[in-house]
Amino acid sequence: MSERIPRLEFEELTPELQDVFRARVERLGYLGEFFKVMGHAPETMGGFYTITESLKQVLPDNVTEIVSLSLSSRLGNLYEQYQNERLSKRLGFSDDWIREALTPSDGGSSVLSPEEKAVQAFAIAVMENAGQGVEAELDAVIDAIGPEKTVGVMWLIGRTVTHAMISNTLKLEPPVKSVFDDEA
Repeated sequence: MSERIPRLEFEELTPELQDVFRARVERLGYLGEFFKVMGHAPETMGGFYTITESLKQVLPDNVTEIVSLSLSSRLGNLYEQYQNERLSKRLGFSDDWIREALTPSDGGSSVLSPEEKAVQAFAIAVMENAGQGVEAELDAVIDAIGPEKTVGVMWLIGRTVTHAMISNTLKLEPPVKSVFDDEA
């Protein structure tokens, strides 16, 4: 991980970012390294956080977690993957649901609903193909969840890929371990 970008502690963030992150830091008990680094661009970090929070108003939890888990696992972003595994558990999703969100089933039985599978297939196709040639997956997800939520999914794909590119570039270590590490 690059140490050339200093990590800002909560008290070193701009007052505006402190206000934005205060409740999160109090709830989690820490300021994540992603935020410590990206706080050097406070207005952009605030905008990124606003996108993240605003998507919670557009997308139901299952859709958000399907996209986040499916893409973070494929992009090798353990920082985000492990946090979303834990969030998925807190939201009441089963271990089987989380596993399938991380790795789609090869057909056969599935714990994901048809709508969740359409979202997952769309998100993966968009990421893997840089949005090229995904018309069938786009039509399927619009049919499954409607146009407004589909637009939200596209924003979430961009947000998740951006997070992964930054986290992977900086080789950020996950602040928590995988929920499946607890099983060992």
